[in-house]
Formats: sequence, C-alpha cells, structure tokens
Amino acid sequence: MTINDTQSGPAPATAVISDTLDHMTGDERPAAAEPRPRNGYATLWAGVPRELGFLLLTLPIAVVGFSIGVTLFSAGASLVFIVVGLFVLTAALFVARAFGTLELVRLEAAGRTPISRPTWNPIPENAGFWRRTLGPLTQGHYWTYLLHTGFVNFVVSTFSWTLTITWLATALGGVTYWIWAPFLPQDPDQLWLGEVVFGFFAPNSELLVSPRAADIILMMTVGIVFLVTVPFITRGLTLLHDTIARGLLSRWQNDDLRTEVAALAASRGAAVSAEDQSVRRLERDIHDGPQQRLVRLQMDLAAAERRLGTDPESAKTLIAEARGQAQASLDELRALSRGFAPPILEDRGLVSAVESFAALSSIPITVASTLDAGTRLPAEIERNVYFVVAELITNASKHSGATAVRVEMSTPTDAAGSRRLEVLVADNGTGGARFDVGHGLSGLRDRLTGLRGSLTVDSPSGFGTRVTASVPGIDR
Repeated sequence: MTINDTQSGPAPATAVISDTLDHMTGDERPAAAEPRPRNGYATLWAGVPRELGFLLLTLPIAVVGFSIGVTLFSAGASLVFIVVGLFVLTAALFVARAFGTLELVRLEAAGRTPISRPTWNPIPENAGFWRRTLGPLTQGHYWTYLLHTGFVNFVVSTFSWTLTITWLATALGGVTYWIWAPFLPQDPDQLWLGEVVFGFFAPNSELLVSPRAADIILMMTVGIVFLVTVPFITRGLTLLHDTIARGLLSRWQNDDLRTEVAALAASRGAAVSAEDQSVRRLERDIHDGPQQRLVRLQMDLAAAERRLGTDPESAKTLIAEARGQAQASLDELRALSRGFAPPILEDRGLVSAVESFAALSSIPITVASTLDAGTRLPAEIERNVYFVVAELITNASKHSGATAVRVEMSTPTDAAGSRRLEVLVADNGTGGARFDVGHGLSGLRDRLTGLRGSLTVDSPSGFGTRVTASVPGIDR
C-alpha cells in the first residue's frame, strides 16, 4: 500500500499546522505478533494463586447470595397475591444480578476469558410507575441470574470449596507430617496406618522401618501426590464455574440480534433524517441565493429591454449588471453542486475526488492517504464520505478561521479482520465546534450513522478542530 500525500496551496501555510498535527497519522502499522501462550505444568502453577483465591472465597459468597436470594424469592412468592410480593420478587432479581455480576468479575480475576455480559433492557424514561418498578420481572436474564445465585452456584460452590480444602489440607498436611508427627500423643496399642498399608500390599514381608517411620513415608508420599496435582484441581474447578457461568450468566444470541435490529433501525432513521436535512438546506440555499439573483436578473433584463430604444446607454448599463448577476448565480450554483457527487468521484474514486476538491479550496489543504489513488470502495460509502469531507473542509474555510487543513484517509483492520475506512479532517482554527441538533455536524453524524459509521469531534476552544469519520464494511 502506498502513501499519497498531495498539497494544495503554498508550503508555508501548511507548516503552520504541521507542528500541531505531527502526532496524527493515518498510517496503520501492523501489530506485532503476539507470543503464543505456553501451555505447560509451570503455566498451570502460575495460575494457582488466582484460582485458589477464587475457589476459597466461592462458598462464603455463594452462601450469602443463596441466603439473601432464596429468602427474598420465597417471601415474594408467598406474597405474590398481594402487591408487596411483586416488589420483593423484584428485589430478589436485583440481588441475583449483583451476585451474578460479582461471579463474572471474580472469574476474570481468576484468569478466565471475559464472559460477554447480558443486555439489560433499559426502561424508557416515559414508562409508567409499574413498568419502571417491575420491569425486571419480564426480563429473562434476571431469572437465569436468580437460578444461578439461588441454587446452582450454591451447590457447585459447596462441592468445589470442599474438594479444594480437602486437597490442600491433604497436600500440606502430608508433606509436613514429619514435622509435627513427633508432637502427637502416642498409645502403646496405636494402629499405625503405614504398617497397615504395608501389610496389605506385602502381607508376608517384614517392615524394614519403624511403624512411625512408615507412617511418615506414607503421609509424605500422599502429600507429594496431592501437592503435585493441585494445579489440575484448581484449574478444573475454576473451569467448572466458568462453564456454568457461561451457560447462565452470559449474553444470549438473541441479544445480539436485538441489538443488530435496533442499530439497523437507528441507521435507517439517521439516514432518512440526514437526507431530509440535506434537501431542506439545499432548498433554503437555492431560495436565498441563486433564485433571488435570477429574479433580479430577469428584472434587469426586462428593464434593459424597455430602455433599449429610448436610452441605449442606460440599457447597456443594466445588461452589464445582468451579466454580473448571471456570473454570481453560476458561482453559487457551482458551490452548491459540491454537495453532490462529482463526476471524478464516479470515474476515479474517493481519493482523487477529495484531492480535486481540496485543490479548489481557498486555504491550503494537505491530503495524505494510505489508499491508492484508484482504489474503489462501495458507491454509497464513497458518496457519503466525500460529502462529509467536503462539508468539513468548507466549514473549516468559512467558520473556523483556519489557515491550513489536513485530510488523512486510511483503512485500518479491526480485531475481527474486517477493514473500515477512517478519515481525519484537522485544522488549526479557533476550535469550539460541537454537535448542534438539526444542523451542522449533527447532520454529518446522522449521514454516517446511516452507514453504521461514526463521527467524533475533538475541538477544544483555541486549539483547532479534529473530526474523525469511521465507516465499517468497506470489504463488501
């Protein structure tokens, strides 16, 4: 991929903005390859502290959640036939949500891959009292969180916590038995476990060490075996909790579908709104500009026609004024036509069209792009992005007091491997640009929202303006 850097206007003016924009670049450097995670016994041991912290706390937390959740649910269910029961049930659901969220946070702290959180459907501000208060009762995620807090997590935590404590106690007790065994009380008729085990496996053999030594050897062996397997136990039990959490506490597929539908509806509405605003603005500009001049032109020509026979000199003056009105109308129509896709955009693509527009600007404009000049993008993306860039350049030259503008275009790749078009328009003007409802930057943002893109503005007062437009889906 090549870098195209073209400049319109004299070089000194561009230097004014270079100092403030050196840190901005469209170049996308390939990310360094991440080292492969090493899976081995040492890696398992490295995760033991975090996993032990998770497992040792799991039962106390589960008991508290179980106690509160089940108590509130039972009380609410028993009182459901009177109004107060519904409020108690709602409280139980909120408690379950809190404990479920805590479980997800603890799993992340234990080194597990983050689990996608559910979409908690917001209640509209204009909703009534009952809908705002009892809304969670109609949302499925609250009930799966209640199932997790009020039953599943308590059962699983009891098992995992008991096994963890047993395993650790056996491992640590076995490897340290030789230290504290001499301090244990002794009975002449004591049954030595080491002697019993040895006699079981070798019934006709003589024990070569004392019964106490046999006990120490047996305990040491068992302790070492349990200690060596601690990482497998902690990892397996943590995975058990992780699997259950992914089944009960994670985001559902229909959440993504619902979000996608809402995004598409918002995009469609934004696109329609943007087009409506553009048409209304064009109507207003034509009415206030060329239309008034053409009316004046018609009147001047009519007056000149009446005076042509009686006062040729006056008629000549009127015709000259009419020519000026015609030229001014033509200039305004050309300016207005920049809001439409120029032929060069259809023929040579977005980069060439932006460079051509920049060459006609009244202030110096530098265009830097990682796209080749002939690169073609989907037609609707090229058309809308061109309009956005043209509008931003026009605003910078008319309203910001800028003496130079820089336009950067690039196609970075996101984590999923799909490319997006990213355009930065920066100037060294007075700054202070903001989104005003109904016009200006809001219209441009709506236009990009129609493409499922975004528009961000960084415009501190007195330090210039940086506007970044991002549009996904340029691979299609």
